[in-house]
Amino acid sequence: MLSQYNIARNISDMQLVEDFRSTDVNLAFLPYHHTFGSTGQLIMLSSGITTCFPDGLRYIAQNLREYHVTFFVGVPILIEKIYEKIEEEIARQKKTTLIKIAKVFTNLLLKFRIDIRRKVYKQIIDGLGGLRFVISGAAGLDKRVEKGLNDLGILTVQGYGLTETAPVLCAENYKYRKYGSVGFPMKNVEVKIVDKNKEGIGEIAVKAPNVMMGYYEDEEATKSVIKNGWFYTGDYGYIDKKGFVYITGRKKNTIVLKNGKKIFPEEIEENINKIDLVEDCFVFGLPKEDDLVLSVKIKYNEEVAKKKYPSLNMEEIKKAIWDKVKEANKLVPKYKYIKNMVVTNMEFAKTTTNKIKRHEEMKKMHLT
Repeated sequence: MLSQYNIARNISDMQLVEDFRSTDVNLAFLPYHHTFGSTGQLIMLSSGITTCFPDGLRYIAQNLREYHVTFFVGVPILIEKIYEKIEEEIARQKKTTLIKIAKVFTNLLLKFRIDIRRKVYKQIIDGLGGLRFVISGAAGLDKRVEKGLNDLGILTVQGYGLTETAPVLCAENYKYRKYGSVGFPMKNVEVKIVDKNKEGIGEIAVKAPNVMMGYYEDEEATKSVIKNGWFYTGDYGYIDKKGFVYITGRKKNTIVLKNGKKIFPEEIEENINKIDLVEDCFVFGLPKEDDLVLSVKIKYNEEVAKKKYPSLNMEEIKKAIWDKVKEANKLVPKYKYIKNMVVTNMEFAKTTTNKIKRHEEMKKMHLT
């Protein structure tokens, strides 16, 4: 149950830290039955921002240009697809090396507070309608994509929150960004890490004016998450020495091995999703005797397979993916190694904010 006060305070906090301008044109992607979409739209209205509505996902590039969109709030997959198209166009024009060299130069000038990015990359930005500001939420944005857009002069930041918090708790902004983090807590939000492990990772608990009143007609569920004025988010994370907050995984998704080791699947998924042949994946524990075998289910990217590996049959594609998964294993400790893989060309069941419905996917494999 979210009150007018919860939502109004969250809007106020966001306006204190983000660079919203009344001259902005927003393209609305998010569903309004989610607080991420509905509070986001209220921020647009309260900031005097014009909102346009896309004709559909396939028309986004066209809509960005024809509506002269300067700002939008979106989910990582959408932002990553837009950046992918930018890279493809740069490669098509055979300017990849030129842009890399230009980025070194423009980033060096930034250190001396000389910002010429939007002039140097004007052609790219104009191809996106004049886009200047992107906020990503609902899941982690690929650090390479966030940095890539910022290098072009398109301010791109990440935020973190939940439906229960109306929704924003933390966010980066134009002054404070650290790739991989979700920024600082909002001005009126207190954050603490509960039950930390040796690495300083624990459950994120918050105290804030935007925390919900409770779950409707469910006092027991409310008491399980709100304790002594603190809301326990169910997310694991840590805070670095400078105060930036990092999310490592969802408590309910944590895989616990027989030896007591805890594995956050999101950390491993981030590495596997970087493989060119992988369109999407989720990591799970496959029951074996009295323990779990760390496994991954992968939806392979048919488009990439046809373009880059046209001569490979399905078995060879699986082997190519498995070889790259073994390479990704080397990025994490041995107890986090993927030892089993399932490959499919079927779409995963997802929420409207593009999160995989893990429980449903597990049911398909008869694991629940």
